[in-house]
Amino acid sequence: MERERRMKPDILDRIVIRMGDITQVEADAVVNAANSTLLGGGGVDGMIHWAAGSGLLEECRAIGWCPTGEARITGAYNLPARHVIHTVGPVYGVDGEDSPRLLASCYENSLALAAENGVRTVSFPAISCGAYGYPVREACRIALDTTLRFLGSHDLPEKVIFVLYSLRDYEAYREYYGEKRVEREEETE
Repeated sequence: MERERRMKPDILDRIVIRMGDITQVEADAVVNAANSTLLGGGGVDGMIHWAAGSGLLEECRAIGWCPTGEARITGAYNLPARHVIHTVGPVYGVDGEDSPRLLASCYENSLALAAENGVRTVSFPAISCGAYGYPVREACRIALDTTLRFLGSHDLPEKVIFVLYSLRDYEAYREYYGEKRVEREEETE
């Protein structure tokens, strides 16, 4: 909390919340809410694999697997990005009390990989909020708080775009982002 209070005033300006199809977003990297095999699946994972083409599947096969909370980076192939950062979110109700820590690790590790690879813009979906059942309001707080902490001490990525596919997810993210804006304004008064 104290670290958030000391954030530079421009940190919130480095975050964009929008509704849409993450496979169409022009960013240096797109984050994939993957499963541990990295071989594609349903939801965002399936959309990204389908849009990227078979090259992505082949590169993921060579990587092997990815544990929950960790991240791996690949090329983006047919996507309008240079990289895909794959991260495996927790399954709500299965990963128990570790779920919040694991979800925060997804964002932290993805942002760290982005920074290490010179990524200036990165787009995220609502990790674990689909088939993995994470409540969106709780998940968006973890996503935004973790991202704000990371951006507070890193120059890259310069811009983080949260791309939400459903109106429900979009509204939850906009609402929490608005609360962070109000907090920021109150701190600077």
